Amino acid sequence: MKKLLQISLGVVTSIGGFLETGNIATASQAGAAYQFTPLWAIVLGTVCVIFLVEMSGRFAIASHYTIADGIRARFGANIFLLTLAIAFVVNLLVLAAEIGGVSLALQFLTGVKFQWWALPVTCAVWLLLWRGTFGLIENGISSLGLIALSFVVAVFVMGPPWDQVVKGMVPTMPSEDPLHYSFIVVGILGALISPYLFYFYSSGAIEDKWDKSYFGANRAIAIIGMSFGAIITAAIMVLAAMIYPARGIEDIEGYEQIAMILTPAFGKWGFYLFAASLGITCLGAVLEVGLAQAYLVAQGFGWNWSEDAKPRDNPAFCLVYTASLLIAMIPIAVGIDPLKLTIFSMAITAISLPFGVVPFLILMNDPTYVGEHRNGWIGNAAVIFIVAMAFVLSIVATPLEIFGG
Repeated sequence: MKKLLQISLGVVTSIGGFLETGNIATASQAGAAYQFTPLWAIVLGTVCVIFLVEMSGRFAIASHYTIADGIRARFGANIFLLTLAIAFVVNLLVLAAEIGGVSLALQFLTGVKFQWWALPVTCAVWLLLWRGTFGLIENGISSLGLIALSFVVAVFVMGPPWDQVVKGMVPTMPSEDPLHYSFIVVGILGALISPYLFYFYSSGAIEDKWDKSYFGANRAIAIIGMSFGAIITAAIMVLAAMIYPARGIEDIEGYEQIAMILTPAFGKWGFYLFAASLGITCLGAVLEVGLAQAYLVAQGFGWNWSEDAKPRDNPAFCLVYTASLLIAMIPIAVGIDPLKLTIFSMAITAISLPFGVVPFLILMNDPTYVGEHRNGWIGNAAVIFIVAMAFVLSIVATPLEIFGG
């Protein structure tokens, strides 16, 4: 019964961690510009993230190490510092985008510009991290993200052409503007395969004291939970494909346009459902990214770390998420467009993937850490594919940002 509850909570909270401003923005832009054809990128990204999340949990259970611990112990200080520097910067960009998402949701609900919400949102997130527990953040705040199921309900209310939806799951390349299409695909993959998710997940397994009886639960959470979040992301793309081209909108230029995505299905209440979905899922993501940042630094330098501990017992851990939140708040407070920041941060996330995935592949095949639970040929084939894809993304993301973004 306890394992079943853990799986249920893991599936539910996957919405708060998996679905966030990056998924919402990239899926909406893709649907508006290319209708159903980029759905295959969501399928591909979801399969990749399922493998990586399952391995993150399996590594933590088998080795009693987090991923950051393992990289430092296996590869030494120099490799770890390189990984840390890249992940730290990428996490700051993602954190800023998520703060922007919460601030925009509050702007939609109150009419007050998002810039003015940056500091209150940051303070509220900091207070939750300072006073909250891992269980509150993982199962409490993130569970509120169930409101995002309104996107799935809206798809069935609207009744999409299912034959085109299925056809969109087969990889294709349009003849017109392939650079922009490729940039959108890179952004989708960057939003789905975010490295912070693996650091957070492996740390959560240690926080929750998962033992070897949790291998099955870990696998179920990875498969069902990530798929659950991906279905909502796909629903957003399907809605965008049905709504925006019919209104002559092929290029989403701001969240104000995305905010109307639920109104055809739910009328004026759709606007408030979208604002609530955006705000709650981004709040869950801000908390998880902030914690992932603190976990990464504290574990790498051997400091005390635990969200369940009192701040006085791990002051350096708390200092990291405090400083990260303050730095990430600045772009939103000065008025940088959250949508442009989100799209840019997702492309940068794609560039950073090799630096996190390659060491992870080696760790998952090292019997010193995982023993008999190291990767089989299927797992290795999947990760090698992800590594190859990550290298391609890291090479093409920058020119695509320039010429197709």
